Amino acid sequence: MNFYTKIQQSSSDPLIMGILNLTPDSFYDGGRYTKFDQISSRVQTMINEGVDIIDLGAFSSRPGAQLISLKEEENRLFPALIKIRELFPKVTLSIDTYRYQIAEQAIKYGANMINNIYIKKYPKKMAKIVQKYNTPYIIMHMRGEPRNMQNQIQYNNFKNEICMFFKNCIKELNEINFDKIIIDPGFGFGKTLLQNYNLINMIPELKKMSYPVLVGLSRKSMIFKALNQGPDDCLHGTIAANTIALTKGANILRVHDIKEAIQTKKIVQLVQQNNLEN
Repeated sequence: MNFYTKIQQSSSDPLIMGILNLTPDSFYDGGRYTKFDQISSRVQTMINEGVDIIDLGAFSSRPGAQLISLKEEENRLFPALIKIRELFPKVTLSIDTYRYQIAEQAIKYGANMINNIYIKKYPKKMAKIVQKYNTPYIIMHMRGEPRNMQNQIQYNNFKNEICMFFKNCIKELNEINFDKIIIDPGFGFGKTLLQNYNLINMIPELKKMSYPVLVGLSRKSMIFKALNQGPDDCLHGTIAANTIALTKGANILRVHDIKEAIQTKKIVQLVQQNNLEN
């Protein structure tokens, strides 16, 4: 079974994607994993805890973040990627990048997936890369770019506009005979706090497009602002949100906290598998 087939079949056994930010300024763990001993130790911990995918990111996409240069992203990402692939040859690696140049080189260095939060930046060039290498491709909804996305939160019809965004992106990819697509609704990217909760309720609608849905809620402002806490204090809120997302049909949870996400998944599965009405 190839990895994308496993993702497609993950409705009954969702996958856990661990976040590994190689950045000094990410909203929760920025600066924690900038040296290779820190990085390798974290990867080993994730593997020990049962992670299915590790998502490497070398630029911050937090609200208000400034875009870094291509060279800076290369310098942060590639040495770590090469070393991780050397030390952990079997781990599935996703690369969080919107740059087609980074994506192609990362695939050559052994990346298994591309996670693109900014698919409107280089849509055709990135599409050609994932098609060329037949690489699973996560497409995320965002208005604008990280530095201004929270200024673009007015929608005429929130549900319809997001669904049409994905339908159009999928159509463009299908037109070049590419269909290894994963949908990421883009929690926190150009949405108000309440729109993000509406988005959780939209997971079943997004799944009607016949592609797996990735949910990234971990410690985001939609949780910590709702709870009047900071990112460090909202693990329990994250677990609650992830539980609901799983019951709505999420195929992949993208999280900072692997062990807790796996425990959440197991409890949800037990409930779903032991429903006497089925």
